[in-house]
Amino acid sequence: MSPPLPPTAPPNPTAPASPTAATRGQAPLPPAPVQMTFDDNSLLAHLVGEHDQHLERIERRLGVHLVVRGNLVTIEGPAPSVEQARIVLATLYDRLRRGLAVDPAEVDAVLRVTPPIQPETAPRARATPEPEPIRTRKRQITARSVTQRTYIQALRQNDLVFGLGPAGTGKTYLAVAAAVDMLMTGQVQRIILSRPAVEAGERLGFLPGDLKDKVDPYLRPLYDALHDMLPADQILKRLGNGDIEVAPLAFMRGRTLAHAFVILDEAQNTTSVQMKMFLTRLGEGSRMAVTGDLSQIDLPRGTQSGLTDALETLEGVEGIATIRFGEDDVVRHPMVQRIVHAYNARDRQRAAARAAEPDPSP
Repeated sequence: MSPPLPPTAPPNPTAPASPTAATRGQAPLPPAPVQMTFDDNSLLAHLVGEHDQHLERIERRLGVHLVVRGNLVTIEGPAPSVEQARIVLATLYDRLRRGLAVDPAEVDAVLRVTPPIQPETAPRARATPEPEPIRTRKRQITARSVTQRTYIQALRQNDLVFGLGPAGTGKTYLAVAAAVDMLMTGQVQRIILSRPAVEAGERLGFLPGDLKDKVDPYLRPLYDALHDMLPADQILKRLGNGDIEVAPLAFMRGRTLAHAFVILDEAQNTTSVQMKMFLTRLGEGSRMAVTGDLSQIDLPRGTQSGLTDALETLEGVEGIATIRFGEDDVVRHPMVQRIVHAYNARDRQRAAARAAEPDPSP
């Protein structure tokens, strides 16, 4: 007869669990891939892009692997990146279903406005609803950064909006687009675009030619934006009948601008007197957008920028919004963003060096 077995020890709740792949030093199992089904193969072709270029941009940016078979897209990679890629693809496909274009720049824009997904929130992450695009005769314009989204909403909701930031962030372009949209939909009766001709000291009479010849070099960026949104014949017609006016700041004095969308570009180059004069032109049923870059002030040394003065004076006033763009919002050629970053870094280094200098006073 076999000897009796020793009694079994009761379970110990504090005893270590049996080793797993992770505790044995092996790599954990990779997360399961995510599959997305798209019901329209023609839209899927535009989503993928020529030679899969759109998918390649997403793969490089997010570190995922995308595989297309028929109308099925499989996403492989770390769970947060997979979820972010899923949201990006869903957002782009929704744009296509609404009749909007998707190109490499738009893919980059959606990647910018889709925030990184944290591991703990990945299972419940959702795409942020995209605001309605700005519609013009030639194209529909959508936000290409989170700040641009906020800016577009501010232009639609406030009587006066300050758009501040470096070149290439779209602050002037979106303001002109919003103005054209409101003119087309009857929300305003005319558009007035203005810039200070600081290089001429506002003494336009000393320049050769008629008024158009004198001011065109300073206002050309505003014309360029208009031509991107309206057919040339429409621009000429509306310039002729006064629906669109492009004029230097000096010609705003003494006017009341009613039922108009008024844009002041390069506002950092106004004086305090000029800025106050401009802001008080606002009439009934009008909107104003004031754009500028406080790092690019061309006024004579010792002259305070009217834009700086206005921001300090009007802070907290109801109906006024201030939107600040950063170097991450630059949406021109990627090189522009790197250039802006380099200059900003240099300026910070110089400011730090000046602050570290000993006080020369006894």
